[in-house]
Amino acid sequence: MTNHELEIWLSIPEVAELLNVRLRDVRALVASNELLAVRRGESNALAIHRDQLVIDDGQWRPLESLRGTITTLKDAGLNDDDALAWLLATSDELGEIPLEALRAGRVHVVRRACQMLAL
Repeated sequence: MTNHELEIWLSIPEVAELLNVRLRDVRALVASNELLAVRRGESNALAIHRDQLVIDDGQWRPLESLRGTITTLKDAGLNDDDALAWLLATSDELGEIPLEALRAGRVHVVRRACQMLAL
């Protein structure tokens, strides 16, 4: 694993620090599908991919379009690991990485692609 890959994954405490919230608030964001957390590493600790967070007016926050997208992926039958893997892999249908498309504001095309997973 490269140093860059290590920097992309954040622990729950690291996310809490970035968002300036309590640990339980980060866990609540995960529980409400505003963020996806998966178990990684030797310690099998929950980790959140940094690209799920954006800076808005100098403050970190979850990417707003993630909540509905995560819900759509789960409705299509994906678990958290599979949903995050789909968001981070290049999609043939989109021709790009879905999470990058969400960050660029192309929410509707990403959600249509999510819905196709259920078919």
